[in-house]
Amino acid sequence: MMIQLDDVTKRYPGGQEALSGLTLSVDKGEMLFITGHSGAGKSTLLRLIALIERPTSGQVIVDGQNTRRVKRRRIPAYRRQIGMVFQDHKLLYDRPVSDNVALPLVIAGVGHRDAGRRVRAALDQVGLLHKEKQNPETLSAGEQQRVGIARAIVTRPKLLIADEPTGNLDPDLSLEVMRIFRRFNEVGVTLLIASHDISLIDRMGCSRIELDAGNLVEHEEEDPAWQ
Repeated sequence: MMIQLDDVTKRYPGGQEALSGLTLSVDKGEMLFITGHSGAGKSTLLRLIALIERPTSGQVIVDGQNTRRVKRRRIPAYRRQIGMVFQDHKLLYDRPVSDNVALPLVIAGVGHRDAGRRVRAALDQVGLLHKEKQNPETLSAGEQQRVGIARAIVTRPKLLIADEPTGNLDPDLSLEVMRIFRRFNEVGVTLLIASHDISLIDRMGCSRIELDAGNLVEHEEEDPAWQ
């Protein structure tokens, strides 16, 4: 099991309950979509898995590690097993593409030569090796998102989480991004993707859960139709 949530509640100051007694399991190698309206708890779920936040109650276990037992100083090491992709890219626009992708490796203390090889391999996987020296501002929205994906997978994570990764993209670019995710999944990476794009999710033919006001309301699997 890659992810196990047991009776997880997340309550924010003021009493807002983003997740309410959520129990969920995600197998290793699974590609799972999380749907639900804005405020349903999708982002909160991903933030708990990434240890950006901690649950108010319940347990979040990721690849055998109970996040409650991960001390603050060990959070950076914990996060190295997880690649994170965001809707707004979070790129550094004063640095070239290659430096953006290399950032997690620099933080982890990977040597310059090894980091360079891994950055080029990651960019090649998302079809952007020829743009490694360009500034992100010169790239299209779809290309910027692919830079974000390359940065997320450069550490060779076991788990990749994505929060509305196609929210700013047109349907063709959205499908292109999902095909990239599919290729990573096919080599064993577990993916957890929050998205409101039901038509795109249906095309992917993957497992899906739906959240509503922090509760799990639906879990189903569609027949593959994306090819």
